[in-house]
Amino acid sequence: MKALVLDGIDQPLQLREVPAPQPQPGEVRLRLQAAALNHRDVWIQKGQYAGLRFPIILGSDGVGLIEAVGEGVEPSCLGQQVLINPGFGWGDNPRAQGRAFNILGLPLDGTFAELVCVPRAHVHACPSHLTASQAAALPLGGVTAYRALFTRGQLQAGERVLITGIGGGVALLALQLALAAGAEVWVTSGQADKIERACQLGARGGISYHQPKWGLELARQAGGGFDLIIDSAAGPGVAQLVEAAAPGSRIVFYGGTVGTMQVPPARVFWKQLSLLGSTMGTTDDFTAMLALVDRARVLPVVDSVVPLAEGEAAMRRLESGQQFGKLVLSID
Repeated sequence: MKALVLDGIDQPLQLREVPAPQPQPGEVRLRLQAAALNHRDVWIQKGQYAGLRFPIILGSDGVGLIEAVGEGVEPSCLGQQVLINPGFGWGDNPRAQGRAFNILGLPLDGTFAELVCVPRAHVHACPSHLTASQAAALPLGGVTAYRALFTRGQLQAGERVLITGIGGGVALLALQLALAAGAEVWVTSGQADKIERACQLGARGGISYHQPKWGLELARQAGGGFDLIIDSAAGPGVAQLVEAAAPGSRIVFYGGTVGTMQVPPARVFWKQLSLLGSTMGTTDDFTAMLALVDRARVLPVVDSVVPLAEGEAAMRRLESGQQFGKLVLSID
């Protein structure tokens, strides 16, 4: 089969022929139709991720047709179009993942290939209103956004939500899922056009995080502080999140791309804020996310679709931060 292979740190993805995987007991093999990129793939390529091994086929998100099954799997599923829940081995505690938790695409070969084998329990029917490219854009970002909003953030209809760094896949899905749940949503970005496009999707407004004291200004524009804030950057900007937060509100972090948080503790305890962390999600989170997407007919935002052979160029576009939505590889 053809696959994009990463041979080492800072090496380009190489399209080459590799042996086709064989489904083990309890597994299915998918002939992939589309796969989506995540920032995780860029971090692995740069060596900024734990448990590196090479060569590796990256890719956590994928959609395809079940073409073979391992021992113990009913053949009645053959031919079904499915998407992959890429988080394996969560464990028995729904409050946090266990030590065995891992994500497809490292340590196991992932979806930047024509074929992939995954546990039968980790494939789900694609929402019928989505194309293969849209469905491929959903899994990792969707479950991350859902858990941050609902499981950790306890979002309720009518609440004010702030989502930072709009334009990335998780942030956009958080916007769409929050709107589907009846929330009022505002956004931040370093680029005015991304704020404008978020407003076209339903955001009430937004602000540049380059603007001084943007937290207080955005809260003023929104008519009050935010009940829930979803952030992936951390760093110095957390001080502005604290200013934007309403008393008794929740701030959920699902990433830390800018670095160490700088939090004014007096503002946190005086405003009775809850600072929460969130990573990926459980099987229940994933199932609930799919149900909401199906019920609300959410359409994941796709920045562009390119052939598998152009995966390295797609990685560089993702790294540049210019995308609005998910970058998807089409696999014939």
